[in-house]
Parts: sequence; C-alpha cells; structure tokens
Amino acid sequence: MTHSSSHHHHHHHALCCLSSAPPQPEASPTPAPEPAAVTATPGPGSVAVAGVLHKWTNYGRGWRERWFSLRDGVLSYSKIRADAGGGEAAGRIADDGEVRLIGGASARIAGGRRPEKPVGVVCLKVSAFRESKSDDRRFYIFSPTKTLHLKTDSKDDRVAWIEALILARSVYSLRSLSGRITFVQSDISVSTARLRNRMHQDGLNESLIQDCEQIMLSEFSSYRKQLKLRYDDHLSLFGSSRHHFEEGKDGNIIQGALTKNEFSSSRHGNFSEYSTTESDEFEKQDGGELTCEEDYTFFDAADYFTESNSRSSTMSGSTDCGVHSATNIDNPGGQEVVDIQIQDSNNMLPEIKRRSKLPEPTEKEKGISLWSIIKDSVGKDLTRVCLPVYFNEPLSSLQKCFEDFEYSYLLDQAYEYGKVGNSLMRILKVAAFAISGYASSVARPCKPFNPLLGETYEADFPDRRIRFFAEKVSHHPMLIACHSEGKGWKFWGDSNVKSKFWGQSIQVDPVGVLTVEFDDGEIFKWSKVTTTINNLILGKLYCNHHGIMHIKGNRQYSCKLKFKEPSLLDRNPHLVQGFVEDNDGKKASFLIGKWDESMYYSNLDTSKVKSADQLQGASLLWEKNKPSPNPTRYNLSSFAITLNELSPELQEKLPPTDSRLRPDQRHLENGEYEKANAEKLRLERRQRMPRWFEQDAEDGTYHYKGGYWEARDQGRWDGCLNIFGEFSET
Repeated sequence: MTHSSSHHHHHHHALCCLSSAPPQPEASPTPAPEPAAVTATPGPGSVAVAGVLHKWTNYGRGWRERWFSLRDGVLSYSKIRADAGGGEAAGRIADDGEVRLIGGASARIAGGRRPEKPVGVVCLKVSAFRESKSDDRRFYIFSPTKTLHLKTDSKDDRVAWIEALILARSVYSLRSLSGRITFVQSDISVSTARLRNRMHQDGLNESLIQDCEQIMLSEFSSYRKQLKLRYDDHLSLFGSSRHHFEEGKDGNIIQGALTKNEFSSSRHGNFSEYSTTESDEFEKQDGGELTCEEDYTFFDAADYFTESNSRSSTMSGSTDCGVHSATNIDNPGGQEVVDIQIQDSNNMLPEIKRRSKLPEPTEKEKGISLWSIIKDSVGKDLTRVCLPVYFNEPLSSLQKCFEDFEYSYLLDQAYEYGKVGNSLMRILKVAAFAISGYASSVARPCKPFNPLLGETYEADFPDRRIRFFAEKVSHHPMLIACHSEGKGWKFWGDSNVKSKFWGQSIQVDPVGVLTVEFDDGEIFKWSKVTTTINNLILGKLYCNHHGIMHIKGNRQYSCKLKFKEPSLLDRNPHLVQGFVEDNDGKKASFLIGKWDESMYYSNLDTSKVKSADQLQGASLLWEKNKPSPNPTRYNLSSFAITLNELSPELQEKLPPTDSRLRPDQRHLENGEYEKANAEKLRLERRQRMPRWFEQDAEDGTYHYKGGYWEARDQGRWDGCLNIFGEFSET
C-alpha cells in the first residue's frame, strides 16, 4: 500500500501504545483528489454507496484498507483479498442493484481485488458521525458498540461519504417509520362548505370565494405538514431508542451528548445538524472511552431539508460527551439505554459568546504578611475579620453560589429521566449534581468577596436553559439566599456558614438546606458537607470536603454520600462513596468517584473499593470539565471566568446592587490593587436589609418574594439602594 497515510504511525506516540486510538495526523500532503466514479443516481433508498476507506486497526497494524458498503441504513465493511477474479467481484457489486462508488481506488478494487464477507456492521440509525478538525480526510463513526476511525483518499471523498451517511440515515429513518405507522394527508379532512355559504350570503363573487378557499386550504396544508413533521419527530425519537436498543448485544451505554462543545455549523449547508466541533482532543484518547461531541438525536430526513440551519448551536458547556461502556442497573435485561436527550420544542438554544480570560492586571502585586493579620484573629468568626483584598478572588460569594450550577445539565437530565419513569437514574443525577458543585474548589487559593447586605447577583444563561438569582439577606450570621430555575426544575436554598479560624486552618461548616423540586412534584433536599482550608501560613493553600451528605427524597429514593475524611498519608484523596436506598432501606444502587474528577454508579457495593476502575461495569454519571487554558493566579475554571463579565448591554439591565458593579471587586479583576483595597474598606462599613427574600416563620428558610425579573424587564430599580455608591456618615 503506497498511500501516504501508511507512514504516519511508526514513530508517533511511542509511549501511548496502550491506546487503541490512532495517532494525531501530521501535516501530510493531501493526494490530489481523484474524481468519484458515479455509475447512476436513481431515487434515494435504492442506491447503495460503496468504496475503499482506510480504517484504523491498532498500533501494530496501523491504517488498513477495507471495502465499505452502505445500503438501507446499514454500513458494512470487509477485508479486501488480492485476487485475480476481478470480473466476479465487479459482477457481485453490480448485482446488488445500483451502486455509487466513491473514490478512484474503489473502482480499481471493484475491478481487481475482491471484498470478502463483511467483518463488521454498523446501524446508522443509532450512530453518530463527525469529521476530524485536524485532518480533512479523516472522520469517525460512533455506534453504541464500537467507534470507527476512518480516512478517505481525498478531501472530496470525505465530503461524499459524509453526505451519503447523512442521506442514508435520514431516508432510512423515514422509511422505517412509514412502515410502522401511517399518517397520510387524507387522515385529516377540511371542509370549506361553511365558509362558502357565509360568503354567498354576503353576495361575494365566486372568484373571491375561490381565492379565500385557496388561502384556507394552503394554510391547512402547511399546518398538516408541520403536524406530520412533529409527529414523525416524536415517533422517530420514541421508535429508534426503543427498537434499536433492544437489538444491542454488549450491554453498552451511550453517555449522552448533553454537555457539548459549542458546535460550529458544518460546511454542508443543509447538513448542519451533523456538525464539526471545536476540539479534536479525543483523537489522542483510548478508543473504547472515546470522547465525542456529537448529538445522539435520531434525525429525520424531513427535518434535514426544512430546517437546514436551525439546529447548529447547542449547549455551550465546555465538556464533551463520552461513549462509555457500561450496563444500566435500572434495566436488568441488560438492554442498552441512551442517556436522556434534552429536546426543546424547536431545539434552538442561543449561542452566546462569553469571555475566556480575565483582563491583564494593570499593577504588579505586592506580597503581604499574613501573620500580622492572623495573630489578632485566632478563634474569631472569620466573617468578622476584614482581610486585605490580596486574599480575594474577583468573585463574590453570590457568584460562587452560581458556580455550583456549572453542571446544571445534570438536573435537566434528572428531570427527563423521571419523566420517562426512571426514578433511580433521577436521584443518581441529582446526587452527581450535588457533588459536582465541589469540583471547581480544588486548588483555588483565594477567598470570594463577602457580599454587602442587599447585594444581588443574577445569571441569565439561556444557552444553558437556566436563570439564577441570589441576594445576601443577613450580615450576622452571614446568609445568602438563592433561587434558580431550569428546564423542568426549580432550586432554592440559603447558605449560612459557621467558620472557625485555627491559625493554620479554617473549618467551614455550612448550615442551611438546599432544595430541588421537579415539575412533577418530586423534591430532594440536602445540606453541604464540612470544608477545611489548610496551610494558611506555610505551604500551598488547599481545601478538603468531608462528612456525610444525605439527599432526602419525598418519594421512592434517598441517597447517602460519604466524603472521605482526609488523612496524613492519604493515597486516595477526595474520595466520595455512597448508595441510593428505597423507602424500605433496600440499596438500589451504589456510587463512587472523586469530587474533583468524576462520579460513577454501579449495582456492586462500592464501599470496599477505592475507585471505579476496580468495579466491573461501573457507568459514568458525571465528569469534570477540562481546566481553563487561562486560569490566572486565582485558578478559575472556564465557567467561573464568565461570571463577573459585564457587557454594556447587560449593564443597562442590572440593578445597582449586582455583584458585577461592586467597585473593589472590579478593581481587583482589573489588577488595580491599591484602589481595590481602599474601596473594600469603605464598602464594608455599610450594610442593609434584604430586598427580594423574606424569612419563613416556621423553618427560618429565606424564600424568594418574586418581582426581581419583572423589575428587570421594566428597568425599574427604585426599591434598590445604591449600595456601592457614596454615602454620608451621620
């Protein structure tokens, strides 16, 4: 094989031989595209597409040529034998009905060497595909049981294959649907008789009446078409997930594409639903645990051609979704399940560009003697100690509360699971959400700003389907109340921390209950665990979370999670283990993972093992996003970097109390340390009553009174004091 791809892999990634994924491509000269040999183009569905593709096998054998053929929504591939019986092979291909060959090499093979029996088959209806960003001849097909890494001879061949795959999948899903259920135009009849009679009474002439009839009929006809599309959509989603997952053999699970990179629209215009993504990170990873950023929805041909560009943007979480091998515990038959897809009525999520780094600091920082502050503060409540701005990060505690929602898609998934009757997966996703809030706390050396009384923070993130609002409602004790709404759920709670200062460490005990309520009435409540911040004087600052978190549900399940107490020689820090039990105390599922990495669930007891790797068939529930490329000295995540961003459009809408307008915090973000310190001292001398929350007489919880978003819509903030402005001391 003289093809230019064969020399890529001998010296590449010598140490990565454990991985079965192919090496990153080097910039190899792309061979001149050969014209695609097209024999005929009858109507879709009857055409098969065939040709040679290079398939990645493993590090020992590298890229190998395979004969691929695509018919009726199924892609099969076979090895190619060198054989003299060329005539027979060409005959066999032609017998198959009309075949379109892609690539010049394909025509040669069809005429000379002969494909053997298929060695692999992929059903397109439950597969996803995506182009490589770094190599314009490479693409991937992800099915529930395998991932194919494929390479064409030229750029044009890749375009041809991708279009063929999309067309085949869409045509196939329409045909299989119409076989199962019919929805013909005559199912709905519309009569214009009453309209005619009414117009005759008014003596309107016949041609006008006919015009009106036409208008009415064409309106109905387009309504009928939309109805049919919606109908097909529901069926296809329902049908594909049910049918195909009954055919699976390996008990694999596709961990759904909820947390996706922002998709950029693909070059194919009409084919923008299948799209190229921002990063090719996963090409370096292990073939079985491929991370992909494809949308595992089951597409319909009709949608392709009617809404060509409406779905090219998706949730702009910075994680990718993974394909993970696992069995689902709520599914004893071992059939496959697809992690719930979040479908919007029109699948439109706005794409919002947010910043990816903080401004460059204007001044150089000066170090500070912590000892002079600490010796006066030992044993005091930390919220009463005024520390210089050097110890702060440019975020307030209100914004830190919203940081817990970085993985809010877990609650979206929990809602969807409960909706289809899978209450076990619902509580597992809620547990993953409760743990995920700790992920960004690792190696954060600075403390957030203590908000002023009456300070607020809003986060309106339509790209994540979430609105969040928080206010500081009490100064002593320091209390923050927050309220958040997502798709199918509401979340509220207040965070009061009791902190004690022990010289070298601070212990923070959260007091306060967090509640999530789903639209169907299911409620879960929990409290956070203790946090200890160590090495305040010497060494590198780090924090640990430890204790028991009990998530109580009002229906079938509750969950207990143990955050492991750190020990001096801990080989396995940050461990979280737990289980879900039903009302009779019977354990229904087990969890294991690390609060700063990922969480898995399993039907095997996790209390004796140290990590998910030691369990057969543990399934991924949640995984931490990749770290920011610009973490700054505050070590902020990509999500945290967006929280204090202030655009001119947003500034017009905010009340004067929003944390983004707090001057000392803004000065710190800009690196103006002197100004920041002066402002911090000035502001901390004034506090006031809460504006948007009131305290419940029974349980003491602060409840949102309402009215904030309405005031924002009208731009009327008369009830809000300008808490960051100048004031006269009386």
